[in-house]
This record gives sequence, C-alpha cells and structure tokens, in this order.
Amino acid sequence: MSVNEMVLGIDIGGTTTAFGFVDRQGALLAEATIPTEAHESAQNLVFRLHEKIEELRASLTPNFCLKGIGIGAPNANYYRGTVEKAVNLNWGESVNLVELFRKHYDLPVAITNDANAAAIGEMRFGSARGMKHFIVITLGTGLGSGIVVNGELLYGFDGFAGELGHTVVDPAGRVCGCGKKGCLETYVSATGICRTALALMAERLDSSALRSLSHDTMTSRDIYAAAREGDPIALEAFNVTARILGMKLADAVAHLSPEAIFLLGGLAGAGELLFKPTKKYLEEYLLRTFRGKVALLPSGLNDDNSAILGAGALIWHELKV
Repeated sequence: MSVNEMVLGIDIGGTTTAFGFVDRQGALLAEATIPTEAHESAQNLVFRLHEKIEELRASLTPNFCLKGIGIGAPNANYYRGTVEKAVNLNWGESVNLVELFRKHYDLPVAITNDANAAAIGEMRFGSARGMKHFIVITLGTGLGSGIVVNGELLYGFDGFAGELGHTVVDPAGRVCGCGKKGCLETYVSATGICRTALALMAERLDSSALRSLSHDTMTSRDIYAAAREGDPIALEAFNVTARILGMKLADAVAHLSPEAIFLLGGLAGAGELLFKPTKKYLEEYLLRTFRGKVALLPSGLNDDNSAILGAGALIWHELKV
C-alpha cells in the first residue's frame, strides 16, 4: 500500500483553535475546532488538542503518514518556538509551545504568527506561487502582515519582523491595544473602520443607516452593507480607510519593493469597495520609480480555512518538500 504524506496545521485564536491535516498539494483532508479556553494554561490546551487531533487522525485511512506540525499563534516567535506576551491568552510572559507539542509528537514542529503563516500559505498554495517578493496583509480585528523576501519569510533579528499594523499613522491619534497611539491597525482593520464611521457621524450631518446602530453593535459588515447601498458615511469610511492603507503600503513598497501585495481577512471581503480606492491611493503615494509595478491582489486561499492551510504550509516549507 502506498503511503500518503500529510502535515498538521493548527491555528490558535483567543476564542477558538482550529486544526486540520493538509497534504502536499494543499488539500485539507480533515479539520475540526475546539474552544481555546484562553483563561487556562497552554499545557491544558495542548493536552486537549492532542486528544482531538488523534480522534480526527483515526478517521482517516491508515495510509496517511504525519510528517510534521505547523502552528500559527498570536505573538509567536519562530526562532524560539514560544508565544510571548499574547494579549488574549493567559499564558504569562512566555511559553514554549513547540516543546509542549514535542512531548506528544516526535516530529518537526514550527510556529509563527498567523499573518506570517498566511504569507507562507499564499506562497505555497495560493496566488503567490512562483513569487519571491511579496507582502500579505491580514485585515481582521487588527492588521497583521507577513513579508516574503527572496522566497523566504522575513523574521528579522528577534523573530518579530513585519509588524506593519503597529507602524504609526498619527503620533497623537487613536489609542491602540499595544499601548501606543495612532497605529495603522487602529485605522485599517474591522474595528478601525467602525471607529472611522463613528467619527464621521460625529463630524457630519449626512443621513445614514449607520446612525441607527450603537457603538457596541456596529460591525464592519454593517458598514459594507451600507456602502453597497450608496450610504455616504459608509462610502467615506471606506475612502478614509483606503487612503491610510494606500499611504502606508507605499511606505512598505519603498522599503521592500514587492512584486505584489495581497489583502485577506474579513475587511478584504469588501472587494472593490476597498481594493479600488486603495490601489488609487497606493499609486498616488508611491515613489515614481515604483508606480505601475506593484499588484494589489486578493488572497488565493479560501478564507474559511486559510489559517489552517497557512500553518500547514509553514511546516511543509520547513521540511523543504
């Protein structure tokens, strides 16, 4: 009987942890989720994960061989195998997640943050196949980024390179969860566009369907739905978001000269409402030598399981196969 190789991709979030088995071509063979239980220890999560992983593994035909484990997690350090000072996880200053998994599996294990995993996933299974220089921007609750240079993820000296979401738009601007003011993700993210819409409603008198929503209940989906109906506040919220994103992407291009920039995540689902103005502002702010050279593209991964595929791609990349 021939043996088929697979890896395990794990995406750890503050609320839910998703995992699945991924083959060499990027097919998701089986997947499942468990509650992260962020108030509990990392050891407890790994113990519960191991049980569920083995249950899922038993559902597969016996000719699959597990080759390694890739993990995407907040504040993950690729070099040290650790998760460090993760805001939404009660794991203290640092926990070595790679070592915890190796107590259960005598296999290669690699870890990085979710945006870096998304970049590797895009390169191996998505629309960046064949590219050696590109940036992936994840637009969810915050803004994450993964940078690929010469076909390799850029980790930097300490393992935390690529935090474009915490570059500064306005030093006296919005307070960020990181403790700074004016970070890019406070303007360009699902939460950021809501803050923009609320600010616009305070400044302008335009009639808007968004005025019936409270500060606590408004979501980026509400703004998207309103913008599709021509709502002036919603449309201007997308315009403001695109202008700031285009400006900061132009800065990133000046540093890195990528072939393409990929946008994925919830806010990127707005499609042309976000992509079209962002591309316009990107070209406007670019140094002339870069104009017309950088593609702005949607992810080629299915958003529903891109995190698992990214984590799987990470370990396939490490295995060099």
